[in-house]
Amino acid sequence: MIVGVPKEVKTDEYRVAVVPVGVELLVKAGHKVLVEKGAGLASGVSDEDYARNGAEMASSARRVWSECDLVVKVKEPQDSELRNLRPGQILFTYLHLAASRELTAALLRTGATCIAYETIRDAQGRLPLLQPMSEIAGKMAAQEAAKYLEKPMSGRGILLGGVPGVAPAHVVVLGGGVVGTMAARVAAGLGARVSVLDIDLYRLRYLAEVMPANVTLLHSNPHTIREQLASADAVIVAVLIPGAKAPRLISRQDLKTMKEGAVIVDVSIDQGGCVETIRPTTHHDPTYTVDGVVHYGVANIPGAVCRTSTFALTNATLPYVLKLAKLGVDKALADDPGFALGLNIRNGKITCPAVAEVFNAEA
Repeated sequence: MIVGVPKEVKTDEYRVAVVPVGVELLVKAGHKVLVEKGAGLASGVSDEDYARNGAEMASSARRVWSECDLVVKVKEPQDSELRNLRPGQILFTYLHLAASRELTAALLRTGATCIAYETIRDAQGRLPLLQPMSEIAGKMAAQEAAKYLEKPMSGRGILLGGVPGVAPAHVVVLGGGVVGTMAARVAAGLGARVSVLDIDLYRLRYLAEVMPANVTLLHSNPHTIREQLASADAVIVAVLIPGAKAPRLISRQDLKTMKEGAVIVDVSIDQGGCVETIRPTTHHDPTYTVDGVVHYGVANIPGAVCRTSTFALTNATLPYVLKLAKLGVDKALADDPGFALGLNIRNGKITCPAVAEVFNAEA
């Protein structure tokens, strides 16, 4: 099989989908790997590194897309890439289709087979290709909250951990999954007073065993959310329904109860966001203010720490890439029911039930 690795073109996306060890293993398995020149530079991987491990370097993205059976990416294809997809070609990347009717419709028209990292599950029901980026996004969410609470960033001028004699910030984390857990740990480690809200009582009981004393665990419901918003200095939204559109948890009316200069970091923005007033932003222009509340809506948070993120992601994705290249899409998915859950679009049809439900389509 010919495996292609194009350079990412999404704004402020610096990761790359395959690193040199992946090239070496694919080539040893008898596959050809075509890497666009410059694809790994932002993550500290040179063209020479790829070539030394057996990759053929392509001078243009068009060649990668036109020659390859399997295209491996990090982020969803952009407009300039969609026109290169063809029937039968395999696209393996993050897709987050529930957040974009336009992208879903465009991929349906290509006839390509589209497999999404974020809906693959392992034998334990976990999300193995989402977890490493969720860990990074959660840790960074707390960092970004701390940064944008600073007055020059339009925040309240609050130090997350406070100092002796001055109270720390109150950080509210909506969602106790991987992102929320990482965010809470970092915020608590900096000394903030942290509240984590989740609807799963068993998850809350587990977190009660592992979280430090400055983290309070609360059952999530509309009343508790509104109560916590009123006292929050920073809110980190970390709710995920795999494959589906993020639920609306914070309305514009809720902003009026929040403190002037409070910060919302909505990590669920990839799936449409949980805040009525949130919209996707970029690392170069990450925030805006609505009703006195700073909104951070960067849709590829881990891309800012691209070297860490690239190697964390490819550690998880490479076994699946090798399986696809070796077996082909039909046998690879048939042999692994959890891998099959990653199939989102094939032959012009939506195959992921959660995405189909969003768009009132059959799966």
